[in-house]
Amino acid sequence: MKASVRIALIGDYNPTVKAHVAIPKALELAASDLSGKVEPVWIATPLLDKNTEKQLSAFDAVWCVPNSPYASMDGALRAIRFARESGRPFLGTCGGFQHAVIEYARNALGLSEADHAESNPDAAMPLVSRLTCPLPGARAKIRLKPGSRLGAICGKTEIVENYNCNFGLNPRYASMLNDGKLTISGRDENDEVRAVELAGHSFFIATLFQPEQSALAGAAHPLICAFVRAALDSK
Repeated sequence: MKASVRIALIGDYNPTVKAHVAIPKALELAASDLSGKVEPVWIATPLLDKNTEKQLSAFDAVWCVPNSPYASMDGALRAIRFARESGRPFLGTCGGFQHAVIEYARNALGLSEADHAESNPDAAMPLVSRLTCPLPGARAKIRLKPGSRLGAICGKTEIVENYNCNFGLNPRYASMLNDGKLTISGRDENDEVRAVELAGHSFFIATLFQPEQSALAGAAHPLICAFVRAALDSK
């Protein structure tokens, strides 16, 4: 009998969003590649109330998915915090990347004003801001940090990935990740941050790019395979 894992998909499901269609397919491809089974369960962000731990404890891993702003930013942040503090394998892509950085800044670094310029244009600390070069539908190179977990997963120092976003980590605040546990593992050709990972965690990686899009071409992505493997290993 194949090992099976339940993965919480944190986001407000919309069948017209390409990433939302791709993610279950991407998980299925990864699980098949690993001879395992995966049960993805969508959890709308407004449902993540103060009992987040109780709601998510039944899941083996957490994926914070694209298409923000979320209906409840607080709900998304609570889910990310649960994964970060509990050691549950975590993957954040696009909006999940943006909110993983905000959650870490607020709750690990004590920067309570860290915010998202899309949902709060008047933020005192626009940690996530509009990209100088918007990336909807773009495909671009990312340089991976030598020795990073993401680099080891991909098996190379440079990758080419798909995007569909207008917001990313504000370069003004990138230095806040220099000395913490959440470190930069990928940058684009303009040296802007495109991926982060958390040291000392079972699996915690967030990318501005969308690896799930590979599923639309029928390919299992190494990052998603590594995420599912981490969930299987946590059983």
